[in-house]
Amino acid sequence: MSMSRSPAWRSHDVLAIAFSAFFADLGYQAVLAGFPLFLVLYLHAPVWLFGLATALSYGGGAIVAYLGGLLGDRTGHRRLALWGNAFIPLLSLSALVPAAAPAVLLLTLGWWARNLRTPSRRVMLARIVPSPDHGAAFGFLHALDIGGAMLAAAYVLIAVLGHLAWSWVFLATALPLAASTFALSRTSELPQTSPARPATEASERPAAGLRTLLVAAALYGFSSYSVGFPILTVAQGLHAPAAGVAAFLVLQGVSAATGYLLGGRLGRTLAMRYRNLALFGYLAAGLGSAVIAASYILHLGLPLLFPGIVLIGFALASVETLEPSLIAMLGPQGAAGRGFGSLSAARAAGLFIANLMLGLLYTLGAAYAYGYAALVALAAALVLLLALPSVQRLAA
Repeated sequence: MSMSRSPAWRSHDVLAIAFSAFFADLGYQAVLAGFPLFLVLYLHAPVWLFGLATALSYGGGAIVAYLGGLLGDRTGHRRLALWGNAFIPLLSLSALVPAAAPAVLLLTLGWWARNLRTPSRRVMLARIVPSPDHGAAFGFLHALDIGGAMLAAAYVLIAVLGHLAWSWVFLATALPLAASTFALSRTSELPQTSPARPATEASERPAAGLRTLLVAAALYGFSSYSVGFPILTVAQGLHAPAAGVAAFLVLQGVSAATGYLLGGRLGRTLAMRYRNLALFGYLAAGLGSAVIAASYILHLGLPLLFPGIVLIGFALASVETLEPSLIAMLGPQGAAGRGFGSLSAARAAGLFIANLMLGLLYTLGAAYAYGYAALVALAAALVLLLALPSVQRLAA
């Protein structure tokens, strides 16, 4: 009996990029899991300040990602990805300061460095993998990405249960972040353009399709809150910080499994990817937030909190797999960084407002916060579903 072989697209460079993602998440996701607990429960900062911190990090970071995409097209994506990756450990220093403001600043700067390299890393992957395999490749990247996040959540959970100082937990994340930069440095100089698209695919990528995707992605951005909010929700609802980290572990586990198992099955054509992004990405995210809101309205607590978190994890993997594969299909040849950067730019204002709104609405009640996110995510799904008939006609 012959042993199963790896797919042809899973080359040395793909593995180097994917393991760089694994080590990056093994580092900074530990900070993301611990920061809301450190800021709100340890430093006793208000939840709205955590909302502001994530608004600055995510919203400002989306603008940095847009600029990074443009800059990568000019200076080279491999070089920019390495520089951005090298400065992510700034967020590892955020628990070394005993005050909220400098902690937020260090978290923000490290997250911006992460976003600076994200479009370039996606361009690198898109250029070395043929278009029909983009879904599988981005799903594989997401699986290793979130696999690192799961391990990060596991050691944060152990640290919380062991009452280890946050300063040591955060500082330790610099080691896997350094390994991430080393893995990324093992990639070779990549081609300047992606593998040629099939002729049938070229006719499927009008500018209108890209505009519709960016409008829907921008709208979804207004519902895209930090995973720190579910961590806080569970930790405060169950009066146990460790339970919040466990919720983070569940979310990332579902997300990793979805990316790995379904990445290549979420659609190879434009119309299929549009439909599945609407249903399995934006709609599922909206339903996940709605379930969490319902748990507060109905006073059911745990029985609905964790199903909502499972839905959000599934949706996260679908979005992170389908959005970049659609951009790779629809974006301009020779300027892939601009395409991926445009996706980040479309999210910029939404990410800022979403996290700010979640922080403010959370002070009124968690149901208001998650209810808002659910409605906006559902609207984003509707935009794509309304555009689906015209996309299907193009593919016919």
